[in-house]
Amino acid sequence: MPYFDAASSAPLHPVARQALLAALDEGWADPARLYREGRRARLLLDAAREAAAEAVGCRPDELTFTSSGTRAVHSGISGALAGRRRVGRHLVVSAVEHSSVLHAAATHEAHGGTFAEVLVDRAGAVSAAAYGEALREDTALACLQSANHEVGTEQPVAEVAELCRASGVPLLVDAAQSLGWSPVPAGWSLLAASAHKWGGPSGVGLLAVRKGVRFAPQGPADERESGRAAGFENIPAVVAAAASLRAVRAEAAAESVRLRALVDLIRARVPELVPEVEVVGDPVRRLPHLVTFSCLYVDGETLLHELDRAEFSVSSGSSCTSSTLTPSHVLRAMGVLSEGNVRVSLPAGTTAEDVDRFLRVLPGVVSEVREKLGAPVSVAPSPAAATSLVVDSLGKRCPIPVIELAKVIGEVPVGGTVTVLSDDEAARLDIPAWCVMREQEYVGEEPADRGSAYVVRRLS
Repeated sequence: MPYFDAASSAPLHPVARQALLAALDEGWADPARLYREGRRARLLLDAAREAAAEAVGCRPDELTFTSSGTRAVHSGISGALAGRRRVGRHLVVSAVEHSSVLHAAATHEAHGGTFAEVLVDRAGAVSAAAYGEALREDTALACLQSANHEVGTEQPVAEVAELCRASGVPLLVDAAQSLGWSPVPAGWSLLAASAHKWGGPSGVGLLAVRKGVRFAPQGPADERESGRAAGFENIPAVVAAAASLRAVRAEAAAESVRLRALVDLIRARVPELVPEVEVVGDPVRRLPHLVTFSCLYVDGETLLHELDRAEFSVSSGSSCTSSTLTPSHVLRAMGVLSEGNVRVSLPAGTTAEDVDRFLRVLPGVVSEVREKLGAPVSVAPSPAAATSLVVDSLGKRCPIPVIELAKVIGEVPVGGTVTVLSDDEAARLDIPAWCVMREQEYVGEEPADRGSAYVVRRLS
């Protein structure tokens, strides 16, 4: 069964498995003790730190192993903000950061700090100039991911790092998605990553803090990992993480070329095979193994279940796959369609045959889901009976409000309007996105007794 969700968690690399098993026998003792078992564990830990530091591009004494990538992000943000509290309490992040960064920003704000979100373009990238404008005299820390976890777009880290350096602001880079593929561009002050993203074991994160960066670890003091990560080190997992990082980076140059070609095929063929599809993310400045597309008139959760039945494991940023029933903050920030969203992220070793079969299966799966939801096959003009119509979609979720809009848009003349009443948060994003895809005019949102009224003008 093809597994196409490496961006969530990559399969355990064979080198990681070998290193983990070996370290279980050799690295179980306390590395802080002076007897031989402790010394042996210390040698393994130090060797893993040196290997990981080399891959990251930092000194071994600048790198800390944490219990997860999320813990690395949270510790990095809280420590840097505390270390620079005399400068100010302002934090700058991009609007498409991983939720771990945004949750840390919200916590910072709840405790009296402030933060600004830098907007992104429709491809999901920040403008370096706009990021620089968000920096203030009281900015204590800036955060920017190296590449986006949902759409694969790479961020201008080097340019932003230079602007941060000129302003005297440390930059924390979340490199979770990119570190297995290439080093992060120079200029960062703090860096966080997660081993299970590159084929290491889960439960291991990396936090690198450059010498000279003011940093004050938060929480109770601990003697281990320079006081930045409390608790006994999981040495076997750390050894496996470092070994697999070195291995995947050695394979990355060749594998990225191969996977990029497969992703290019998906990007080109999906819009040809499936009508009403939007491929999102930057087509050039992106991770080599990841592609995301959204299908109009499709329930994202049902689509993923049907693909799973067809033996393809993919993920989604669709609101219907979330217990909160709110759109992906990444897709919302980009202003693209959120419903029917599919993220394909290919692990190393994915074959062309698996991708070809996915492309053969996908059109039929999408067609079946649309048919079950009563989606229109096409939007054909019909004789106009009224210059405006109102569609009541209150209480209806996922793609239904957009489906009902598509069914009636041809019933008003060119220049006429359709008003969709909806109390679904996803409609705020998906109706404007539908207008862009179908070349209709989105007039705007108006308050209604329940929910909102979304007004669309027919242009063709």
